[in-house]
Amino acid sequence: MYTTPHAIRIDPQGNVWTTDAASSMVYKFSPEGKKLMEIEVGGQPTPCGAFCSTTDIAFAPNGHLFISDGYRNARILEYTADGKKIREWGKAGTGPGEFRLPHSIQIDENGIIYVADRENGRIQQFDLQGKYLREWSKYGKTFGLKLDKGAIWLSSIPRGPNGSPGWLIKLDRKAGSLLGYVDSTGNHGMDVLPDGEVVSTSPGRGEIPQLYHPKK
Repeated sequence: MYTTPHAIRIDPQGNVWTTDAASSMVYKFSPEGKKLMEIEVGGQPTPCGAFCSTTDIAFAPNGHLFISDGYRNARILEYTADGKKIREWGKAGTGPGEFRLPHSIQIDENGIIYVADRENGRIQQFDLQGKYLREWSKYGKTFGLKLDKGAIWLSSIPRGPNGSPGWLIKLDRKAGSLLGYVDSTGNHGMDVLPDGEVVSTSPGRGEIPQLYHPKK
């Protein structure tokens, strides 16, 4: 089913969603692995290699889906819960609401959208209509985002070549202030477990995911 499986997310109902960074397909599965829906995002530039389309998916409080399409595109797409496209927004660039590889996306309980604008080295925030609100630009190149109660975690590295050692960073969502961090290598995707442990993964290297125990 996949060419370049890139992101995996669990929605509030326990369904499993995945994105393919080459075919631009998004799949929804039941917790048991039965395919329930697929969304063909399309719009890949040609020629299309291994990385040329969707990167991540997030779930809004109203049930809508938001997909980041960052590999060679620079946009966010909104769909209804049953997969009907509503709109898209964003374009290539460095200004507010512009992107250089939107790589990860999360939406909090207040409808604030957080987008890891990876190659611009920032996290941009938007409302559910795509209106730019603010950004955090001092935490390096962010690959992964994960909400955690009143905080948000970043999988980040310094500005520069990919593959550099970096950090898993915990921020206060309201102030954008630093709550803590751990040193980490091979940063790409990440998740936070219910007990507070943090998992970081590296792409395409056959490595075992790294598990961290952040200090309270």
